[in-house]
Order: sequence, then structure tokens, then C-alpha cells
Amino acid sequence: MSSHIPNDASRPEPDALLQQIADYTLAVDRLQSDEAFETARLCLMDSLGCGLLALSYPACVKMLGPVVPGATMPFRGARVPGTSHELEPVQAAFNIGTMVRWLDFNDTWLAAEWGHPSDNLGAILAVADYLSRNAAAEGRQPLSLRDVFAAMVQAHEIQGVLALENGFNRVGLDHVLLVRIASTAVATRLLGGSRADIINALSNAFLDGGALRTYRHAPNTGSRKSWAAGDATSRAVRHALIALKGEMGYPGALTAKGWGFQDVLFKGNPVKVPAQGFGSYVMEHVLFKISFPAEFHAQTAVEAAIALHPQAAGKLDRIERIRIETQESGKRIIDKTGPLDNPADRDHCIQYMVAVPLLKGSLNASDYEDAAASDPRIDALRSKMEVVENETFTREYLDPAKRSIGNAVQVFFNDGTSTERIQVDYPIGHRRRRAEGIPVLLEKFDRNLRTRLPARQADQVLALLNDKASHVKTSVSRLMDLLAL
Repeated sequence: MSSHIPNDASRPEPDALLQQIADYTLAVDRLQSDEAFETARLCLMDSLGCGLLALSYPACVKMLGPVVPGATMPFRGARVPGTSHELEPVQAAFNIGTMVRWLDFNDTWLAAEWGHPSDNLGAILAVADYLSRNAAAEGRQPLSLRDVFAAMVQAHEIQGVLALENGFNRVGLDHVLLVRIASTAVATRLLGGSRADIINALSNAFLDGGALRTYRHAPNTGSRKSWAAGDATSRAVRHALIALKGEMGYPGALTAKGWGFQDVLFKGNPVKVPAQGFGSYVMEHVLFKISFPAEFHAQTAVEAAIALHPQAAGKLDRIERIRIETQESGKRIIDKTGPLDNPADRDHCIQYMVAVPLLKGSLNASDYEDAAASDPRIDALRSKMEVVENETFTREYLDPAKRSIGNAVQVFFNDGTSTERIQVDYPIGHRRRRAEGIPVLLEKFDRNLRTRLPARQADQVLALLNDKASHVKTSVSRLMDLLAL
């Protein structure tokens, strides 16, 4: 923090970053990338599927619904997919954001900061459905699915570009800070906010500070990491609605000496935007979690472990050690020893995520639950693992031309033999494997959809989302009605 805090009361111009985000958000008509819009469609499908699958888990369901019993908004509220809830948009955003993120199975962005840009769907879908229902009731034009895709491209871009060179995790702040920022900007625009409104809302979003990462790390890992994004999106909608009432903003929210975000929470460092600025880069390059509900730094480790399953499964009692090579980020956040207390602990432990597929040849969301974790063979394998940083993996993880997420796994036996060393540089959800991944992603969506919706309803959802020609005119509320129970 600066040692001298000036007393000059002259109000400054809004911070450059606030203006830059506002100008980008208002320039929605400049989004011209067909690839970005098509990827947004796939992202919407995948995220909805993740949310519906999460409803199979009571720990998620208990978090949903109105803040207090009976606080619903029939006919004019936003729907919560897979449920009968109709809620005002702040709480609807919490519900949708929590569902999407619960199983750690939605898309991912990795850079100096990491995160899950589809978390912003909590705000986007809640606001878009709320606005569309009220517009239809009043004879006005509702928002279309195409409008949702455009908002997704923008939210992905704001969150992802701010993550490229700003490591909020390095100062102990959780990445949901960026969800709140991106969702605030896009929600304010969707609600009809002006440039000044967006700047005011964003300034308040930055003044909120950031959640601490305590709940993501041993020995305190817990289920808040599954609803933190829902919390961030709901707060964003709240900021947007306050700004639309004409509530003032704070132009120096980031740069105020001694009191601004940068001095107080970012160790005096500026929050930087790379020279590329804001466009559609993030949506075009986003990483999908297609095959495994696992923290993304371990996705290729899981793939390698599955490949090794046939070589190791019959000789578990003869394993002497297991070597896992990973990136610096992976070692720092998911290298975890000792007892694992809950599912949130397990899906952020690279040793656990390698042990299960070595044992059974697969990894599913249910494998993190207490019943599955009680298998003593899992911890026996974990105790034989060493996790080391591979500097090449770290370098190529940070290389903008590669953005790999490499891991390698090898099993050594007590008779001196070993399996082959399996190295996987790019997971199936990476842009470099998009052609291979899309069919698997669509199968995942179909499967998840049917865990919650009757067959006929699921078929209608699939038909609607696959009919690309209709997205410009199809109301978002039509989709949300089909997803409701």
C-alpha cells in the first residue's frame, strides 16, 4: 500500500480499465467470429448438461431455490433448469451458476490466472430469461439465443483476457473475482445500461474485493468452491440492477492511492490488459472438460492413467512407486497428500485423480463421493506417488502459441520393471483436438440431459439447440421452458 494517501478531492476520470471493458461490452455488434458463436453454442450445451447432472447430488440441490421459502416470482421470474423454480434474477443467477460449477465439469481457461468462463452463465441466463419473460408479457421483443451466445462470448473474453497476465491467485484471491467482473459488465448491458451505468457497476464490482482461495486448498478445501461462482454471478446481477437505478460509481476503484483495488489487494501492481485487447479470442480457444470431471491441470494425467490401467490393474500389489510429472501450476494447487475430507478435496488432488483410473480405467463424478473414496486401494496408491514439476510442461503451458496442459505418468514395480511413460500434452477438450472432442462433447450433453429430463423433453432441447438457423429468432425463454420441470 502506498505510504502517502492524497487528500485532493477532485474526482478523477474513470479508470482506463473500467472504460475499456465498458466500451467493449457495448460494441456487441462488432462480434463477427462464426467460430466464437459456434463454440458458444457448444459451451451452452455443455454447461447446461453439467448443471443438470449436478442435480443428481443432494449437496447441490440443497443450495438451490429462493433465499427463503416462498420467495418465488411466478410467470415473470427466471427459470432454473431441471427444476420448477421461478426466481428473481439475482437468486436465479446464484442457482444456475452453482449448478453449472458444482461438479467441476464445465469449461476452463488457463493462464496466469485460471477459471471457468461458463460460470458467467448464471448471470447471463438469469437476466436474459427474466428480461424475455417480461418483454413477452408486455408485447416487446424478447432476447434470442443468439443474444445469449453474444453475451457468452463477451463474458468469456473479459474474464479470460484479464486472466492472461494477472495472477490473482498469487496474492491469495480466488478466480471468481473475474466472474463477478465479467458478469457485471454483460448483465448491465443486457439490462439496458448505458456506458456510465456499466462503468459504475464495474467499479462497485471491483470494490467488493475478492474471495479468498482458502476453500480451494488443503487443509480447508470444501464445497464453497462449488457455489462460489454462483455467488459471484448473483452479486454481479445485483450490481447491475443497482447501477440501473442511478446509483453512483467510484471512478478510481482500481487506482486510488492507498484505497484502490490495486494498492489494497494486488500488492500495488496494475491490473493489465494485453496488447491484443478484447475480441473473441477466449471463446475460440476455451478448454472443454469433456471426458473427466477433474481439475483441468490434471486432465491429461487422468488420460495417461487410463491408458496405463491395463498395464497396472493386475499388479497393484507389486507397485513400488508412481511418478507424475506436471506443470508448476498443477503442482502448486493440486499436489495433495494426507487425508481427503470431502468430494471437493478429492477432485482437486492429482494423486486421487490418477489413482482412481489406474484402478478402474475411468473417472466419474461419483468417484469423488465418500462411498467410492472408502476403497483402501486409492489411498494405498496415493502413498506411493511422487509429483514433480516438468519444466517443459510449465514453459509450454505459458506459451501463447501452445497453451498445452501436459502431464506424464509412469508406474514402477518392485521387481525392477515399469510401465511405459505415458505423456499427454493436450487434453481432448483443447482447441487442438476440437474435431476429435466435439462428438464426445455432444454425447456428454445428450447423456447428462437425460439424467434429469424425460426423453421427449430432452429430444426437444436437442432439436432446438441443434437448429442453428433458428437461434437468431428463438427466445431464450423457449429454451428455459423446455429445461424446466
